[in-house]
Amino acid sequence: MKIGILGSGEVAKALAVGFLSHGYEAMIGTRTPSKLADWVAQHPKCWIGGFSDAAKSAEILVLAVKGTAAADVLRTVGELNLAGKPIIDATNPIADAPPTHGVLAFFTGPNESLMEQLQREFASAKFVKAFNSVGSACMVNPQFKSGKPTMFICGNDEDAKKTVSGILDRFGWESADMGQVEAARAIEPLCILWCIPGFLRNDWVHAFKLIS
Repeated sequence: MKIGILGSGEVAKALAVGFLSHGYEAMIGTRTPSKLADWVAQHPKCWIGGFSDAAKSAEILVLAVKGTAAADVLRTVGELNLAGKPIIDATNPIADAPPTHGVLAFFTGPNESLMEQLQREFASAKFVKAFNSVGSACMVNPQFKSGKPTMFICGNDEDAKKTVSGILDRFGWESADMGQVEAARAIEPLCILWCIPGFLRNDWVHAFKLIS
């Protein structure tokens, strides 16, 4: 299965390595492929190209850019390259402002999520929120004493969510489906909560677990 990863930061690179290690083909799309020259020398199985290049042949896309850039990146890719494809949305609507006592600011309000904005604009794509509530170091094959952590997901397309749940299972997660796209209003702020121990105590190695 071919994965196109839109973004070239730590999240994008961690997920690219994860997909490769689990037998997927992966290509990173970025505005400046040259800045990944040293990284790709260490990971020669990962293809590097522009955003549209990564999206064209991909069966599944991963959106792993800053929330402020997400819509512009998808516009660059074009509706034709997004139509009908599951898009793992790992973005968060983090504002360009420093945290206050460890609490990040969002540019969205409590009754709308970034994922909803993206789904409205790119209606033919199948967005699934995932990987937004944990750090890049723990995204693939996380090891915690308490067992498998939980990844909260949501989206309007059931088949796309099943596909993403399968990836999460291979990556060592249990998934908890929170329903339609509106649930991203609750899932995206998990990023704020996850980051607080990091900003306050430099603790960036933890994850959420749903217990019932």
